[in-house]
Amino acid sequence: MDAMVGDDAVAARQPLPRRVEVLAGLSVAIDLGLGQPAEHMLRSAVIACRLAERLGLDRAQRDTVYYATLVMWIGCHADSAEYARWFGDDIAVRRDAYLIDWSGLPYMRFLVGNVARGEPLTHRMRTMAELFRDARGQLSAMIHSHCLSAAALADHIGLGPAVERAITYTFERYDGGGLPNGAAGEDIPVEMRVAQVADMVEVHQRLYGADGAIAMARSRRGGQFDPVVVDAFTEAAASLFPAPGADPWALALSVAPDAEVRLDRGELDALLAAIGDFTDLKCPFALGHSRGVADLAAAAAIHLEMSGDQVDMVRRAGHLHDVGRIGVSSQVWSKPGELSAEEWERVRMHPYLTDRVLTRIPGLRDVARVARGHHERLDGTGYPLGVNGAALQRPERVLAAAVAYRSALEPRPYRQAMTARDAAMRLDRRVADGALDGECVVAVLSAAGHVRPRARRTDTLTPRETEILGLVARGMTNREIAARLVLSEKTVRNHVERTYAKIGASNRVGASLYALANGLAGPAPDPSG
Repeated sequence: MDAMVGDDAVAARQPLPRRVEVLAGLSVAIDLGLGQPAEHMLRSAVIACRLAERLGLDRAQRDTVYYATLVMWIGCHADSAEYARWFGDDIAVRRDAYLIDWSGLPYMRFLVGNVARGEPLTHRMRTMAELFRDARGQLSAMIHSHCLSAAALADHIGLGPAVERAITYTFERYDGGGLPNGAAGEDIPVEMRVAQVADMVEVHQRLYGADGAIAMARSRRGGQFDPVVVDAFTEAAASLFPAPGADPWALALSVAPDAEVRLDRGELDALLAAIGDFTDLKCPFALGHSRGVADLAAAAAIHLEMSGDQVDMVRRAGHLHDVGRIGVSSQVWSKPGELSAEEWERVRMHPYLTDRVLTRIPGLRDVARVARGHHERLDGTGYPLGVNGAALQRPERVLAAAVAYRSALEPRPYRQAMTARDAAMRLDRRVADGALDGECVVAVLSAAGHVRPRARRTDTLTPRETEILGLVARGMTNREIAARLVLSEKTVRNHVERTYAKIGASNRVGASLYALANGLAGPAPDPSG
């Protein structure tokens, strides 16, 4: 009963995020895949909403404009492998595509210059010949796939039919020269006509100033863009851009149509699972990876008798741990041979990018920490930070073991999928080498169906004693622990004394060192709590 009360008390001080906050985090992940700075899509959404209001769109249309702009490129990552096939570095090509109008000779020069970008000359020539046998047909097929994927993903994360419909027109042009269907004029939903202008002028204003953005919009008036939308933009451009120094995150959330809708636990878990599914589409060989990791890590955490809040945290980190993959080109992920030093550094960055996406979302900061640590190792050989076991708490250790096992079962461009037996043996070797936590590996393998004797620490700590030890290690007094867990101070003191006796510690320093060595240090106290 105490454990349940304590968990609820902690959760009460850390409210779950609002729906728009999670979707704003998703938009930052989309930015990574576009090669744009974080919060590009958030700034674009602000511009789009202001432009929609100037155009006199009604409330329902403005709501659709907001989310259609925020996630208009969500389908890009589902076709990253195909982009990489034609253009090599998919992220670099998408970044540079903002600077050209996709029509006429400039567009053709852009295609020629970017076919199989970064690949050897012979490979580029073969790819170029294959693409230009039917360039429009090849690109139309890819963009049609993109649009279907975008609509499906918008539905998957619950954005509704109006947003789904709008983003299927992302690549269409006002003059009818776009793809995949050649829709023209008012056949393109007005919400997308607004989003297209907002997305593009944000980039050009950031790079070339307001005058550069206005010049670009005018040059594409009646071509890519609706003349009415361009005129509304150019007449009031200065008032449409976020003010210098304004926080794009706070500004975008302040104009969101459902800014106050807070998720309950079930809704949050469903949305995070959908984002994990979206992430896995970056690499076809990883389909289902994030769900598999989340389920396995949560089952292992239950096996280890971790608290309910920690089980939730580990499961959510499992769904989100690979979000940073989106920021690394599929050219790297799909490489069948050995990575170069530069490519390996890009791979090592993806947990950091995960952390960068998640830390802005209130209520998910502990999840971000655990997710970031999924490739760290007890011996300090992991990445991105190369920290050792003393800095890795039990949730990070469980997630690392779950990721290692699930990844082994999946094929990669450079190897075949392993059997369950071989995957288990690989984890055992990593325990022997000092990279993975033996107790967490046993829990993961047991959760995966391997019959293993359960490993236990010799300290025989109860779940409550383990929880209190973690808080002691974080410097909390008995009174502070009592308030956090809704226990009496005397009960906490008794728990602390029994814990010290079991682990052979005589004071807080000894207890803290033990907690660090065994991944039992709890999260830092919430200063707002």
